[in-house]
This record gives sequence, structure tokens and C-alpha cells, in this order.
Amino acid sequence: MLGLKLPTDPRWVNIVSKNIDEILTDHAYCEQKAASTAISFIVTYPEYPELVQEMIALSREEMGHFKMVHDRILARGKTLGRYRKDEYVIQLMKFFPKGGSRITQLVHRLLYAALIEARSCERFRLLSEELEDKELAEFYRKLMVSEAGHYTLFLNFARKFGERKEVDEKWQQLLNYEAGIMKDLGKKETIHG
Repeated sequence: MLGLKLPTDPRWVNIVSKNIDEILTDHAYCEQKAASTAISFIVTYPEYPELVQEMIALSREEMGHFKMVHDRILARGKTLGRYRKDEYVIQLMKFFPKGGSRITQLVHRLLYAALIEARSCERFRLLSEELEDKELAEFYRKLMVSEAGHYTLFLNFARKFGERKEVDEKWQQLLNYEAGIMKDLGKKETIHG
């Protein structure tokens, strides 16, 4: 369903299992960045009321996810670690050229967001199936379902605002590019890397 060209190496879960605190910190910041992205769509594209309405709901949901992850960190007797850059997102954002029309920029941002959500969904599925901590595995199963919805939300908006055939071609090109990025990632206890 997600269309990812290169699945995550299942050994990634072994890396994560050895340092749950790190993955939880990284995950918390991913949720915070997802909320910020939704707000950014509102600020940048206020002329699209349907998009604004969906992004209002999404920003609330993502901050709710941030709180849920943060609560798990606190329950483990830890505090939220320091913010770190997301190498995956940094590399991904290099794909589309800068500039272009306003609508082209919107479509590109929506496709990036869709792919980030798709990869998160895939990673959450692995965590839900492989983590020994059953409570945490169930937590990730629920989030996996949510991420799948976000992926389709962003992809459907890209197809709505752009010309469908062109958007689908760009989506496939972006998926191929992302597979190349993933060959060098998956060796750290981070959601995307």
C-alpha cells in the first residue's frame, strides 16, 4: 500500500531495542516536527480552506502524539533528550528543485510529507510486530494506523492540487530517490535514519 521501493532492514528493530530511550526521544521530535509542518501549510497556503481545515486537525493530532510519546519517556523515569537533525529528511528535501510556481511548491511539499509519513508508518509496523515490550508494540501499532491515514491525506492533496499524471510520475521518482537514501540509513535508533 505504501509503495516504498526499499523496505527497512528488519535488523533495524534490533538496534532500536537496545536503546528504547533514544528512539522515543527521536520519535517525540518527529511528532513535534509533523505538527510544525501542518502549521506551516496553514501559514503558507491559507487560500485553500480544505487544506487549512485538515492541517488544523493534523497539527492537534500530531501534538497529541508528541504528548503520548513524552508521557512514555517520563514514565520510564527519563526526560526528553536534546533535538537532533533528521538526516533522512535533510537528504529527502534535496530531491525537488527549489523554485517553481506556488502550486508546484505546494505539490512538492505535500509529496515530501506523504513520503515521510509512509516511511514512519512502515517503521511503526516493524516496531509493533517485533518489539518485546508488548505495551510499546501496541502503542506503535495504533500509531501505524494513524500514519497511514496521514500518508494518504498528503498524497491525495498533492493529486488534488496538481495534475494527476504529473503528480504520480513525481511520486514514483521521489520513491525511487528515497530508496537510494535508505540504502545508507537504518543503522541508528531513529525513526527515519
